[in-house]
Amino acid sequence: MGLALIAGQGGLPPHLVRSLLARGEVPLLCEVEQFPSEVTGDLPRLGFRLETFGTLLNTLRDRGVSRLCMAGAMRRPPVDAARIDLATAPLVPRLQSALARGDDGTLREIIAIVEEQGIAVVGAAELAPELLPAPGLLSGALPGGIDADIEMAEAVLAEMGRADLGQAVVVRAGCIIAREDDRGTDAMLGDLVRPGADDGWSLDPFDIAERAVGGVADWLSATDNGPDRPAGGLLYKAPKPGQDLRADMPLIGPETAMRAAEAGLDGIVIVAGGVMVLEPENVCAALAARGMFLWVRPGADP
Repeated sequence: MGLALIAGQGGLPPHLVRSLLARGEVPLLCEVEQFPSEVTGDLPRLGFRLETFGTLLNTLRDRGVSRLCMAGAMRRPPVDAARIDLATAPLVPRLQSALARGDDGTLREIIAIVEEQGIAVVGAAELAPELLPAPGLLSGALPGGIDADIEMAEAVLAEMGRADLGQAVVVRAGCIIAREDDRGTDAMLGDLVRPGADDGWSLDPFDIAERAVGGVADWLSATDNGPDRPAGGLLYKAPKPGQDLRADMPLIGPETAMRAAEAGLDGIVIVAGGVMVLEPENVCAALAARGMFLWVRPGADP
């Protein structure tokens, strides 16, 4: 049992499991008890809580795990101090300090704790390199004036990254009209479709499966959003400056493409080597059906 996968929500963990099984590697699936993953099938599994994280690491080491991948969207579960076990108690001060530094600081500390146990942390893209598309224009044509919009997006993302606030923005006519928050990219795009929508409508990354129209095929056959549908702009997504991509590499998928289209955007720009694409065929099909582009932009250093 050489590899363990801490699986969060969304389509990334199931994709990783399929990719691993296809080459004969069976991972040990670890899931936070409050937020089980969408991975199905007969796999060895371990449930754990944040309050028992130290015990989880001891168990992984005892089972001969030498590599650990953390993949999928993760909610920060509520912590019950009374349930913190003896193996986890010494880690609490470190984790509390890390939490004060934001998501990136927390992930860095978790990686450090894991690797102190002799377990190497590996990224999802290392396990499934097909998730990282080669640079190039994968769909559509680039609109005029895109360089100025990208320059604006990069400047704002750098500022957001330093504050650990998000990995994506929407630019329209040279103005930033949306910034990603902790709900994720698809929720940000959903807000653009119905400005001012409350959290009951806005897409949460953990509710995507339930809120989906029925998949890309059904969505492609749907009608347009009508005469009030806004037009123009792009979604730009990239890693934060200095981000450790082993635990939190940005990701887009078919849902992102559909929401970008519904928000009236011209297309999507991602940084080559720094953003994964889940189900690229479906992503490109959804964008091409609306005349939108997907550009994997070269030249950036994630």
